[in-house]
Amino acid sequence: MATPSLLLYIDRSLFARRVKDSRPVEQKDPGWKLFGKVPLREGPIKDPKKIQKEYETKSGRAGPGNPTSPRQSVRKNLDFEPLSTTALILEDRPANLPAKPAEEAQKHRQQYEEMVAQAKKRELKEAQKRKKQLEDRCKLEESIGSAAQTWNQEILPNWSTMCTSRRVRDLWWQGIPPSVRGRVWSLAVGNELNITHELYNICLSRAKEKWKTTAAPTTDTETEDIGSSDRESSLELIKLDISRTFPQLCIFQQGGPYHDVLHSILGAYTCYRPDVGYVQGMSFIAAVLILNLDTADAFIAFANLLNKPCQMAFFRVDHSLMLTYFAAFEVFFEENLPKLFAHFKTNNLTPDIYLIDWIFTLYSKSLPLDLACRVWDVFCRDSEEFLFRTALGLLRLYQDVLTCMDFIHMAQFLTRLPDLIPAEQLFQHIAAIHMTSRNRKWAQVLQALTEQKRSGARQPGAEALS
Repeated sequence: MATPSLLLYIDRSLFARRVKDSRPVEQKDPGWKLFGKVPLREGPIKDPKKIQKEYETKSGRAGPGNPTSPRQSVRKNLDFEPLSTTALILEDRPANLPAKPAEEAQKHRQQYEEMVAQAKKRELKEAQKRKKQLEDRCKLEESIGSAAQTWNQEILPNWSTMCTSRRVRDLWWQGIPPSVRGRVWSLAVGNELNITHELYNICLSRAKEKWKTTAAPTTDTETEDIGSSDRESSLELIKLDISRTFPQLCIFQQGGPYHDVLHSILGAYTCYRPDVGYVQGMSFIAAVLILNLDTADAFIAFANLLNKPCQMAFFRVDHSLMLTYFAAFEVFFEENLPKLFAHFKTNNLTPDIYLIDWIFTLYSKSLPLDLACRVWDVFCRDSEEFLFRTALGLLRLYQDVLTCMDFIHMAQFLTRLPDLIPAEQLFQHIAAIHMTSRNRKWAQVLQALTEQKRSGARQPGAEALS
């Protein structure tokens, strides 16, 4: 049996505690810390206020007692510590790891400095790009403000005498300021139909009565005629189309601020022109007008726009007249873009495949909204001719891409244009399109083709003009 002294010896030997060496390990060489935790260092604890003061001094920020103006806080020379390097810090190695050799530490320090330099260069370039974009935006806002002042103070008060001047036409081409766009559109479109606000209210009241009778159908089905079923289908189509009108804006859909306004204008038009009724695509035209005009004025402009010969031909689906417009378009297509025209002919890509959607919605569905509004600006000035000139400008802009495509890909591309279309670049291509063919302008070519069709001649395009 073990003696008490032996047991005491064994107990001390087995359960003796190891005391860590409290001598600090010298850390002269730097190491890496990439995120992660590092052991606490032994050393004097700094006062938090002192740390804050040092940080403000290094970063150039002012404390409570040293305020700076906003202008002083802007670093005009763009000299700053790049954000991408804040997660990568060169520090001493943790105490539980051996120190690095001096050569390796120097190599790492050099690599770190190169990374910081590259990051600074990259972020400096991005900052300069952002600064350039901000400057361009400021210049654009200044030019829009100046143009709005010119329109409000000089042009609109003297509309009848100045609207056809060269200066106004040049300003028109540059784009009408949004603040005066609605007024200019109303004046340019005109009101040949002599529609008043009272007439709009009457048409709207009739539309509301029809909505009530449609919502509560009678049991006597024998009294229902074809007209009532047409009204029902038209009302259902309006509801469906409104939900698909500028869905990204979320203002025309059910519950949106302009849902009822759009529904009212389209319903009132079906009562004003029952012979035309509602045709798919009208909702986009009415929506653009609502964004720029009051409700009654938007209805007046809407009814007068659709009363134009080109729009009436398309919305009444006058196939003969639509084909005449397509033939006139092909005359100028061949004149301006002969290679692309031949490529389209080889692949049997006819204008109706892509033009119908563009003309029906006046490009408001096919182009970004701000760009579509600028197209509308010049359309109000130059009438239907500019719609087809814009089509040729788009084809000219993308002719290098289109010439490498087959029928399917061309049709898909033209019916779904890119989301980002540079406005200035597009208008440069539109300006390069010449709307003259054999010394005949658009209206003369269209008239000649119309007369050819009436006389029974079937010669297509340019052959009909020879």
